[in-house]
Amino acid sequence: MKLLLVDDDAFLRDMYATKFTEAGDAVQVAHDGAKALSILAEETFDVIIMDMVMPGMSGVDLLEAIQKNEQTKKSVCIVLSNQGEQSDIDAAHNAGADGYIIKAESIPSEVVAKVHKIVTK
Repeated sequence: MKLLLVDDDAFLRDMYATKFTEAGDAVQVAHDGAKALSILAEETFDVIIMDMVMPGMSGVDLLEAIQKNEQTKKSVCIVLSNQGEQSDIDAAHNAGADGYIIKAESIPSEVVAKVHKIVTK
């Protein structure tokens, strides 16, 4: 599947990109929400994975922007964050997230498996 991974932490972004690529996915990355929207204006993705806390635009802001666009709202949107409060999870789901994965609760290979499971629901 083709996915866009949005995270401001370069180490985590590269690590997850490597894991998804090893699993056979085509991965493109963005370091923040603005860059993600720029990429999304040019191409479509099966899955968009984003962090909740990023400079300039939060994950919720990005989700809301994605949902307003007929082209991008078809993508499966998954939050991958260390923000584990129920209020964060609820805010993400209310903004259009199809799934929410807490980074600290899963090793990278489990994150890949969870994303694949959410997409195939």
